[in-house]
Amino acid sequence: MSTLIQLQPQDEHNLRLEENVHPRDWSNPTPTGRYNLVVLGAGTAGLVAAAGAAGLGAKVALIERELMGGDCLNVGCVPSKALLSAARSVRSVRYAEELGVQVPEGTTVDFARVMQRMRQLRAEISPNDSAARFRDLGIDVFLGQGKFVDHNTVEVEGQCLSFKKAVIATGARASAPSIPGLDQVEYLTNESIFSLTELPRRLGIIGAGPIGCELAQAFALFGSEVFLIEAAHGILPREDSDAAEIVNTSILRDGVKLLCCGKKLELQPRENGQVRLTLESHDHNYDETVDRLLVAVGRAPNVENLGLEAAGVEFDKLGVKVNDRLQTANPHIFAAGDICSSYKFTHAADFMARIVIQNALFKGRAKASSLTIPWSTYTSPEVAHVGLTAQDAKSQGIAIQTFTQNLKEVDRAILEGETNGFVKVHVRAGSDEIVGATIVATNAGDLISEITLAMTCGLGLKKVAGTIHPYPTQAEAIRRVGDQFNRTRLTPLVKSLFRKWLQWTR
Repeated sequence: MSTLIQLQPQDEHNLRLEENVHPRDWSNPTPTGRYNLVVLGAGTAGLVAAAGAAGLGAKVALIERELMGGDCLNVGCVPSKALLSAARSVRSVRYAEELGVQVPEGTTVDFARVMQRMRQLRAEISPNDSAARFRDLGIDVFLGQGKFVDHNTVEVEGQCLSFKKAVIATGARASAPSIPGLDQVEYLTNESIFSLTELPRRLGIIGAGPIGCELAQAFALFGSEVFLIEAAHGILPREDSDAAEIVNTSILRDGVKLLCCGKKLELQPRENGQVRLTLESHDHNYDETVDRLLVAVGRAPNVENLGLEAAGVEFDKLGVKVNDRLQTANPHIFAAGDICSSYKFTHAADFMARIVIQNALFKGRAKASSLTIPWSTYTSPEVAHVGLTAQDAKSQGIAIQTFTQNLKEVDRAILEGETNGFVKVHVRAGSDEIVGATIVATNAGDLISEITLAMTCGLGLKKVAGTIHPYPTQAEAIRRVGDQFNRTRLTPLVKSLFRKWLQWTR
């Protein structure tokens, strides 16, 4: 069986990966009896749903037409973070002199080795998502295109699987926006950029969201001349504007050329797969030829060829329609992950799958709206966010109070030379209830979990302030935000009463 996503190059690491996540000699089992749960799609949501259900004693079938592990393992989180790790090393070397460390001139990046390391690590991680592992968990693993034939049956490779409940977890894929000339040129997406073996001398990237910014900074550090094109002003439009501005300054320092407010973008093919791009940015006309072009904007749900109409499942261009309990229009069929969620993150898919297990198998009443979902963009520095932004609160008519701690006042950040960042926390006005936060720091993705935990468990900012944090750490900035909140409780009246008490008790 051939896969739709082609793993290139066909070296020992990619062959090992394929052997795990889509073995060519795999024989589908013969279904017997009705399944408690049939799962379509073996990305994060599908794997969690299948493993969780089987672990609880359910009879489970798992269907995957491409590569088990989905985007995250094969063309997303895993390969991208391997590249970003290498890029951060380059960055550390580049700016080492600022810390008094002399680095010999002529330091170079062996891009082929960087990519080989990525493929090796991806292959080493892949057994966790392998067909063999899930078979050993007692799950019937079917490789091939699954398709509903009626409300309670799925067909795969000529076999019919009857189910009590099913979950659609087929995810989403990269989609191309409508750009004049795009259909005439060769371009990369997240599904193909990790197959590169040679560093592009000049790289164009369309889209300054998380993927675009992460890879723009990485390839600039590797030595490419990078043109990052964004139709809106600035970068990271979903993030706090102050946070986006810090990252903007950082990636420009690392060599990225940002062409924002881009208008009249047109593309034309050139020799050897090169692409000519013309556009207007801030009243300046650009005409550049790049060796490779990455399109890093747009996602399309994988709803095709699933027989959703036959199953009575409603869907549109955004994906499968679900209620708050992740049920589709067919109450026996659920959905989880990128196929139905606006939060297209691995960790969101994981926890949506847990909701499906509760609701599908045990008549649970768990709601997706109850999830507190953080996210992180792994630029240098990182940007992490959870809950509401100030703009969100304003649009929803929620009165908030905002507390910000700049890292330039945090000792550990000063000592590390990483003062370009902050911790910003929003609380509901008149209380210490945390409704949102943004962190910009080297490891913001790790730091945000403390705020997420507080929000999930209903712990207010007073509790955070009362929690001892090790010194010196960057996480101390979070406690200092809590201290700022506590100082607001010392009103003139309270301060006056304290003064009188202390005078009386001398």
